[in-house]
Amino acid sequence: MVGSGLNLLTGEYNSTLDEKGRIMIPSKLRTGITSNVLIVTQAIVDRCLWLFTPEEWEELSSKIMGNASPFSAKNRLIMRSFIAPAQEIEFDKSGRLSIPQSLRSYAGLSKDCTILGNGKYVEIWDNQSYETYLTSNEDNLLEASEELKSISF
Repeated sequence: MVGSGLNLLTGEYNSTLDEKGRIMIPSKLRTGITSNVLIVTQAIVDRCLWLFTPEEWEELSSKIMGNASPFSAKNRLIMRSFIAPAQEIEFDKSGRLSIPQSLRSYAGLSKDCTILGNGKYVEIWDNQSYETYLTSNEDNLLEASEELKSISF
């Protein structure tokens, strides 16, 4: 994806959150990110964090803000839960990101974390929360995959 600040981000990795709230982003993911800065926010549909390059964040947040009215209670809820908590964070010299306490609390991040590359963005989960999510959605996976039946390769 030329010009967007990233290449296709994929992979599942385990990482450790240190006592200062820093997490090492695996080098395979870092090489796909051409910026030294990411935007981190609450993933309002799951209890994890979403990380975007500034370019991807600008595109997504502009679409949301361009279609949201401050006079709509549902729109305000989305803006307050997704746009407002977003923060810019920089990689340190060791390839770590310092996750703000408010966002660590939201996602319930403890020491052991799972990092997922999801194409245009990255997710950070608490390991136990991610395992619970996968287990509780096993039955839904087959049904969800049926919705993709028109895709062939």
